Amino acid sequence: MRALDEQAKEAGIVVLNEIGLDPGIDHLYAVKTIDEVHEKGGKIKKFLSYCGGLPAPEASDNPLGYKFSWSSRGVLLALLNNAKYYEDGEVKSVEGKELMGVAKPYYINPAYAFVAYPNRDSTPFREWYNIPEAETVVRGTLRFQGFPAFIKALVDIGFLDDAKKDYITEGKLTWADLTAKAVAAVSTEESAIVDRIKQLTAFPDASEEARILSGLRWIGLFSSEPVTPRGGNLLDTLCARLEALMAYEEGERDLVMLQHKFFVEWADGKTDIITSTLEAYGERAGYSAMARTVGVPCGIATRLLLDGEPALNKPGVHAPYTKDICEPIRAKLEAEGIGMVERVL
Repeated sequence: MRALDEQAKEAGIVVLNEIGLDPGIDHLYAVKTIDEVHEKGGKIKKFLSYCGGLPAPEASDNPLGYKFSWSSRGVLLALLNNAKYYEDGEVKSVEGKELMGVAKPYYINPAYAFVAYPNRDSTPFREWYNIPEAETVVRGTLRFQGFPAFIKALVDIGFLDDAKKDYITEGKLTWADLTAKAVAAVSTEESAIVDRIKQLTAFPDASEEARILSGLRWIGLFSSEPVTPRGGNLLDTLCARLEALMAYEEGERDLVMLQHKFFVEWADGKTDIITSTLEAYGERAGYSAMARTVGVPCGIATRLLLDGEPALNKPGVHAPYTKDICEPIRAKLEAEGIGMVERVL
């Protein structure tokens, strides 16, 4: 989109991107805290930002602790994106197939057992957020404990592969047939499939092995149920299955958790850790938290543009990385009851 800036200016139009939740609300509050720290003579030595759209704890009732509020294919493919970030002054890279292996526990408060992993390329944000002094810059994703190890097993046994497989369209298949072919098991017996899975993936320990195999059984990968193929590949066929198993039920709530963590060094040498946190639950008979936190900021920005807000009425391609764009949107967002709460640890 940035490459279209000159064309947008020539056309006399405004294109405002990254104004949902993440990206969107995250920018509004990162810019706020970073500007305030800089104005007081401080430096951001380390910046962490993690966001997750999850089922509320009482609705996290499946082996992945996850339910789909958007494209299942998009969710799963995002787990294969390469990641890049700054850590202690060095650029670190993680290949997509290894991403779940670098997930680590991430503490926000005692009520949740989160894990976090980096998401795509965080390195440009050192420039975009104007924090050249930052030695660590990571933007990433939050999931509940147990999710990464389960996904890693699915990756290792090939179920996130979107390449065409001839055997998927060859007549009627049961899930045991499909899984046996996918992992090259010697037979369709569950014991043979499990033996082959154990050869293809390494489980953290015996307890996790039992949990993940139980989860694969819950999905139905060892069952005699007929497969409903989709797309002629394992990924899309798995998506069709998970959509049926992991949809939100009537009255279930979702949870959005977003947290920035700023490690600040002040001019006198003192240090602080500042957190900025959004915790939002969906309504049982109304809007989901994801719908509100994505839709409301976008609607506010649109209204401000139409009402002639100066910062939003400059032709070109823009994103909320500057105070003049962020402040008016943030003020109206908070008037709608949505905002991040800042604390000094």
